[in-house]
Amino acid sequence: MAPALLDVLSSYWSWPLLETNLIILLNLLGALLLGLMVGYERSYHGRAAGMRTYGLVCMASCALTVFAGYSQFWFGHGVLHSVVGASPPDPTRVVQGIVTGIGFLGAGVIMKEGLNISGLTTAASIWTASAIGVMVGVGFYAAAILLAMVSGGLMMWAARIERWLPARHAIALRLRFRPGFQPDVERVNQCLQHTGYVLATGSISVSKRDNKLEWRFVIVSLSKKLGAPILRLSNELQKIEGLEEMDVSHARN
Repeated sequence: MAPALLDVLSSYWSWPLLETNLIILLNLLGALLLGLMVGYERSYHGRAAGMRTYGLVCMASCALTVFAGYSQFWFGHGVLHSVVGASPPDPTRVVQGIVTGIGFLGAGVIMKEGLNISGLTTAASIWTASAIGVMVGVGFYAAAILLAMVSGGLMMWAARIERWLPARHAIALRLRFRPGFQPDVERVNQCLQHTGYVLATGSISVSKRDNKLEWRFVIVSLSKKLGAPILRLSNELQKIEGLEEMDVSHARN
């Protein structure tokens, strides 16, 4: 192997560059913790985007920002410039196009079905993967490897952490009543409270087809322990007078 090529490869793992990778990693971990804190508030209230989504987005945003402050270490601490005799390109211009393109790609995996939203964490993980690619591209290999490991661990284990922490899970409901029947709102609220749930403010949607009223809304458990399992909830809902059809499903993230 040519000595010049060895110099280039070794420059990516020089001690000054490893110190820079460590500083970047600390920034990423700080952003991750702050993102998890904000995401937990959303997760606690049963919203679609939770700890994983907020943590990934916050950490990826940090990665796409912090590397710009260490331009003197891009592409192997300037060794590439001395070898090939050319100035390295400015990756921040490339990142602008990457972030825009990944935004469209992420939007394509977010699906809305009724009151359920899915794919938010997948979209956030795609954006995080683009940040990992940028870090590799500029030569911060150690930070990119650690970012990939932290992101993978977050997607695998954050859901378990969310289940361990106090939270209020959300359930999407669709209730259709028999023709001409006017449902009693208080009766529905009593049924929900009896099973440990409350109607989420601003989530109700009312439609009418073939003289049949249809209600769509999200309910949130009063606490993790008080919220009844979905099968027990469905059994209680069947006791509501005038109910003809219903759909009960977890609000997914």
